[in-house]
Amino acid sequence: MRSISRGCYYLGMEPILRYRGRPVSDSDVDFIRRLLATSPQVSRRALSIQLCEAWNWRQPNGEPSDAVCRGLLLALHRAGHIELPAPKWRSQKPRVRCIPPPVDDVATTLLGCRLGELGLLDIRQVRRTPDEAKVIGLIERYHYLGYVQPVGESLKYLVSAGGRPIACFAWSSAPRHLGPRDRFIGWSKEARRANIRQVAYQSRFLILPWVQVPHLASHLLGRMARRLSSDWEQVYAHGIDFTETFVDPARYRGTCYRAANWQYLGMTTGRGKDARTREPTRSRKMVFGYPLVADFRERLGRLT
Repeated sequence: MRSISRGCYYLGMEPILRYRGRPVSDSDVDFIRRLLATSPQVSRRALSIQLCEAWNWRQPNGEPSDAVCRGLLLALHRAGHIELPAPKWRSQKPRVRCIPPPVDDVATTLLGCRLGELGLLDIRQVRRTPDEAKVIGLIERYHYLGYVQPVGESLKYLVSAGGRPIACFAWSSAPRHLGPRDRFIGWSKEARRANIRQVAYQSRFLILPWVQVPHLASHLLGRMARRLSSDWEQVYAHGIDFTETFVDPARYRGTCYRAANWQYLGMTTGRGKDARTREPTRSRKMVFGYPLVADFRERLGRLT
């Protein structure tokens, strides 16, 4: 955001608000008030687009940071610094979880062989392609956690052998706060805010239940490690330096991750990001991490 923080620090003044680590000055608020005064009937979304254009606030892929900007406007509105127009439209439908369509055209006969007998494996990134729905459907039907729409940046992969799907991956933006990972990387809060986008979270890894091929899981993890960063850069204009995942110890031991040289980093607290107390509200998970570059600590610790 171009104008934020200029008035605060050059004059030695405290910001009136911080949003996602960014200081907001009196001059920033005055600018927003002038926009509102110029177009009093503007919608909240249109206002956020104008603000993104004025401040050159964009995502790494070049698109306006519309959703984040609306969050900032709402925070200023709730704090009493600006008066936003009433929402133009509200959905009258109850919020329900979107269930992906069933996947019926996948062969479910047993596929059991040695890894070398599978032949050439096709690993395709399917985000924003017709096969994305197939990956969503397979995860929803065969993964014990089902499918959940990711927040932030995300990629999905379909793995096939002989034209037959055998596995799926889903990756998304990493959680902002994760103690075992943060301690392992050793970055500061400021560095974490600046570089969290360079960490990817493996939200789902599915070997389809009729596929029984020893060492396939660790082999696929190795293949993914060699291509994830470049694929991410093609879609979001920045690479990935570190990846992480959770493993439920009540179900699994993380054997395939250990075999693929992922490192056990520790246990989650079981509280979740919105917990109001220090008491666990969900099962604790093992945290595994895998650096994609040798100098990951240096890269993730940079402030510029």
